[in-house]
Parts: sequence; C-alpha cells; structure tokens
Amino acid sequence: MLTEHVRIVLRTLLLLLALATIASLSACGGGGGSPGTPGPTPPPAATTGTLVVTTTGLPAGVNASVRVTGPNNFQQDLTASQTLASLAAGSYSVAAAPVNASGVSYTPTPATQSAVVTAGGTVTATVSYGGTAVSIALSEVAANLENPTWLSAPTGDTRLFVLERPGRIRIVQNGNVLTLPFLDISGRVFTGGEGGLLSLAFDPAFARNGYFYIYYTDPQQNIVIERFTASSNPSLADPTSNLVILRIPHANFTNHFGGQVAFGPDGFLYLGTGDGGGAGDPLRNGQNLNSLLGKLLRIDVATAVAGQPFTIPPSNPYINQAGRRGEIWAAGLRNPWRFSWDSGQLYLSDVGQDRREEINISVAGTAGLNYGWNTMEGTLCFNATTCDRTGLTLPVFEYDHGANDANGCSITGGFVYRGSAMPELAGRYFYSDYCRGFLKSFLATGGNVTEQRDWNISGIGNVISFGQDGVGELYLTTSRGSVYKIGRSPAP
Repeated sequence: MLTEHVRIVLRTLLLLLALATIASLSACGGGGGSPGTPGPTPPPAATTGTLVVTTTGLPAGVNASVRVTGPNNFQQDLTASQTLASLAAGSYSVAAAPVNASGVSYTPTPATQSAVVTAGGTVTATVSYGGTAVSIALSEVAANLENPTWLSAPTGDTRLFVLERPGRIRIVQNGNVLTLPFLDISGRVFTGGEGGLLSLAFDPAFARNGYFYIYYTDPQQNIVIERFTASSNPSLADPTSNLVILRIPHANFTNHFGGQVAFGPDGFLYLGTGDGGGAGDPLRNGQNLNSLLGKLLRIDVATAVAGQPFTIPPSNPYINQAGRRGEIWAAGLRNPWRFSWDSGQLYLSDVGQDRREEINISVAGTAGLNYGWNTMEGTLCFNATTCDRTGLTLPVFEYDHGANDANGCSITGGFVYRGSAMPELAGRYFYSDYCRGFLKSFLATGGNVTEQRDWNISGIGNVISFGQDGVGELYLTTSRGSVYKIGRSPAP
C-alpha cells in the first residue's frame, strides 16, 4: 500500500512540474512580458573605400613621384607604394612624373590614370617605371674661330657671345657667326704666353643698362677689367663707352693670368686672378694678402663712374685692414681659370703645378677662405713631405696627373647643369682638362662627390673653356676654333 501511495505522489508531482513549465513558457511568449536579450545589431553601411597605389621598376633609394587627387579637394603626394584608406567614394586621379637618378631617366607608365573608389571597396592603381640611361653627344655650332676662350649670353637671349683670344667678341645667331664682331679691342690686347681676351660677364641689369665687363691682358701684361655698353644696334657694342674698372700689375711672367670675371648671386663682381706666374709661385703672391694676385676678388660696380669705378663691399673679409687688400674674397690660388655658382655653392677649379688638379666647393657667402697654394697642391704638401694645413680649405675633388699626364695636366672647370634639354643631369657638375679634352661630371652633395662619370667624348682637341647660354645649356670651346653644344645623343 505504501509503495502504491508513493507512486501516486510522484505522478502528482511530475504533473504539477509540467504544468508549471508550460505556464512559464506561455508567459514568455505573451504580450506585456519581458522581451529578453536582443539579437546582434547589423553594422552600418560603409561610406568610404581604399585605394592601393603600387609603384614598380625603381631601384632602391630612388623615390617615385606620384600625386593622387580626388573628391573634397583631396591631394596627396607619394614617393613609394602606399595604401590610402578611408577615402570618400568617387573618382581619383593618379598622376606620375618622370624621376631622374644617376644619369638615368625613369618614365612612368601610365603617366595618368583614374581609379574609382567605392564605399566598402578596395581598388588598385599600378605605376610601372622604366629607366633609360642618358647619352651625350656634341654638336658643332661654330667653327673657324680664332682661339675661342669663352662663351656666354644674357639671360633669355638666344644668341651666343663667343670671345676670341686676340680681342674680339663674336655673335653666333641662328647658327651663323655674324661678320662684324660685337666688339673688337684686338689693338690693345696682349696675347703672349697665356694672355688675351679671356672672359666676359653681362651685368645683371644688362637688358636695362646694356653694361658688360671683360677680362683681358693689356700690352704691359696688366690684368684689366673693363666695362663697355651695348649700342642701339643689338649686334654691336659702343667701343667708345669703355670704363676701366680695375688694372692689376702682372709684369714678371707671361703665365697665370687667371681669367674669369663673373657676377655672383649676391650681385657683386668676382675676379679670379692667377698668382703672377713662374713655377711654384716664386713671388709668394698666393699667400700674400697685400697682393691681388692668386686671389678671388669681390667688388661692387653698381655705381661705377670714372672717378670711382668700384667700391669694396663692407662684408669683404679684409676691408680696412692694414697690409691687406680689401678687394680680396679668398686667397691661396694658383691659376683659377674658371669658377661658377649653383644652389648657394661656389665651384672653383684651380690649375695645379705638376701633380694635382682640384675643384673647391664652398658655401657661396663664406669669406676669407685660404685654398692653400703654395703650401698645398690639392691635398698634397707642395715640395715638402709635411706642411702646416691649419686654416686651409682643401679641395672637395681632385685628380692626379698620372704618368706622362695620362689623366690630364690643366683642369678646365665648368658649370652645374641646369638646362631643360636633359633634366636627368640636373645638378651634375661638368669639367674637362685642357691636355686631355675629355668631358666628365660628378654630383656634389653634402660635401661628398658621387656619380663620377666619363662621357667618352673624344676627338675635339684641347678644351679651353665651358660656356652657358641664355637658357642654361652648356657648351665647350676648343683650341681648334670650334664651339660645341653639349646635348642628348639622338635615339638609335
């Protein structure tokens, strides 16, 4: 009986439990009760997208040049592959420009392309660079000139003004040498030894005032800086307009006259004078601050008149110092035949004695440098095993003559290329050597010289000088009487 009673109780309890569960489930599903835990919220719709720009074909260390533009005035410049996220949906332009490195021009393909960014999407734009090494060729632009020593032109002028050593300035116009010289002073030019009409500088305001300055040696072997004025005929100077700016005695020897006159970026007139000649600077002019020989001089000719043809800039290092000439800007030079400026730097080449040819590179505004001659020849002690180098500025670049002057014997300094015909060579300094007639270049950055290159030009004779035209293209003048333009080799 007890067992039957237990069974009845258990059935009753199970029935009650089932009824309770059903009631509970019914309450959860009915209105007015607790809603329970909600399900996951769906993400909001995407409003931005991603653009992946990929660049290929450039060597390590060479940056691409890519600009991305798009909606809402978006613009970003890229130098390598990059992912641009969170971009507004729309059409984007990817424009790539050529880049130049180590004499190689890298051209992008495609140069421009469009990429449509969609909300929540990713799109890729690929720029492939291909490199072509530049090759140089010389083209003759004038011939049969008499020892052309210099070439120049006013800024923007299409003509070439070429100096002949005996004392004439010739104009090359539209490929022809004009019959009448622009100026002829041959009757008062000394051409013995290394003398002659050696260089010309157009006044920065030449278009307005017509002034130009020449550097020559007179019959007494003096170095003369003289100003002339262009006439109303643009092909002729006024021979009666001359004003002597400076006359420097140079009586003992017929070599080392220096030879360049040029306006610096500061607007002052610079002159590179030789040491007076004779082997080894026997007169010790290079280190004598009371002599104007063996120096780089700096004068102001802005207000030149007969009574006062120049003034000395107050920032010159030796102005108003006893026993020192105020005109001096730098000392210690042997024969600074050519110098030029670029990007705030002065490139000054100095012809060596028997061992070294040198190029000095310094910040343009640095006054009072001593380039070392005749204590030093390049980075070598001159005629001595040891020497005191204290306070001397040594060259950034030099080369040894080699056996039998195999490498050269007389540097011809040039210019940093800034023309537009060969943009891949921008920033490269070109130079030559009178004895070897080569054409070489290098890149100078941060006091270091890199990318040294021989352009394998031959058969043009002794290179007397470089020249630069009105738009920055470079030229060579040679002892054979020819003028050559430096340009790109034609495509094969």
